[in-house]
Amino acid sequence: MLFAVGTRVRFLHSRDEGVVTALLDNGMVNVLLDDNDFEIPAFIDDLMRAEDFQDANPSVKARIVPGKQNNNAEQPPPISIETQYSILKSFGIQLAFDPVLNAQGHAEKYRIILINDTQHDTLIGLELYLNGRLSIRYNGKLARVSTFLAGELLFDQLNDGPVFEIDCWRITTQGTGSKMHKTLRLKPKQFFSKVKTAPLLNKKVHLFRLFETLKGLTEPKEEGLDSYTRRNVRPVAHWTDIRERMPHEVLELAEFIPELDLHIQNLTANHQKLSKAEILRLQLSHFESYIEKAVRLGVERVFIIHGVGKGRLRDAIASRLLQMPEVSTFRNEYHPRYGYGATEVVF
Repeated sequence: MLFAVGTRVRFLHSRDEGVVTALLDNGMVNVLLDDNDFEIPAFIDDLMRAEDFQDANPSVKARIVPGKQNNNAEQPPPISIETQYSILKSFGIQLAFDPVLNAQGHAEKYRIILINDTQHDTLIGLELYLNGRLSIRYNGKLARVSTFLAGELLFDQLNDGPVFEIDCWRITTQGTGSKMHKTLRLKPKQFFSKVKTAPLLNKKVHLFRLFETLKGLTEPKEEGLDSYTRRNVRPVAHWTDIRERMPHEVLELAEFIPELDLHIQNLTANHQKLSKAEILRLQLSHFESYIEKAVRLGVERVFIIHGVGKGRLRDAIASRLLQMPEVSTFRNEYHPRYGYGATEVVF
C-alpha cells in the first residue's frame, strides 16, 4: 500500500476521507478533508487508501512512497472537522513563531501565534518582556482547535533577551480550572533548533509546547449555604475604620449590594431591539462601573451573575478581571445559590 501527494485516503477510526497534500516528518502527512477546505496533519498508521477500504479493519499498515499519485476517487458525504481532528494526537497549548521573509528570503520578523489544538476552551494571559521591559500583553480566550495572532517579534529583538510569561486556565462547565504558568526564555541557539510543522497552521515554524496536558476539574460536591457562608464569611469592620469614612461613604457601603445581575432584562427595558454585540457592550459597561464602585468602597468580594448559556459573557468578564490589578482572584465554581451562573470576585 503506497501513499504519495494526491493519494485519496480514508481514516481508519472515523471513515472520513480526504487527499494527501504534503508529506511531513515523523511519519505524518497533511490531509485535505473533503468539502471543507481544511487541512489537518495525520499519522500514516491511522490511514489507508480509500480504494482499498473494507468494512473490516485492514491488516496492512501504510507507508509513504513519494512520487505516486491517485486522483481517481469519488466524493464522499460531508464530514465533521471537529470529530476528525479529535482522533489525532494533541500537543496542547503551543507558541509558534512564523517567519516573515524579506526580498532576500531572510526572516525580518516573526508572527507570534498561540495554538490550541485540544478540545478544550482556555483563558490565556501572555506577556512578552524585552530587556526586562513589557513589550506585549494579551489576555483573552483561546478557543478549542484554534489559533490567535498575539503580536510580532523582530529578528533583531532575539538579542534583547525575550521572556514570555504565560498563564493558562482551562474552561469547563464547572468553571475555570487552576492556573498553570510557564516562563519561556528565548535563546537564539535554542530558538533556531525548534523548527517543526505546527498543528492547524500546517507549515514550518519555530514551535514551543507550553502546556501539553490541560488538567480538568472533578465534579464538586454540593455544599450547603451555611457551610459556604462560614467558609467565606466577611470579617466585621472595626468601628474605627467606619468612623474614618466620610458619611456618604458609610451610607453607600451600607446600601451596597454585593451581587450584580447582568441578565439584560434587568439592565434595560428595550433589550428586544438590541443586537447581541450591543447587549454584550451594555452588560460589560454595567459590570465595569459596578467593579469600580466596589473597589472604591473597599468591598472584599462580590458576585457577578452572568448565567451559564454559551459562556460568552462569562469569558468576557474573566478577560477583564485578568487585567484588573485590584482583583486578588476570581472563580466560577459551584455555589448553592447561583449554581455555575456567577463568578465570585475577591479584591
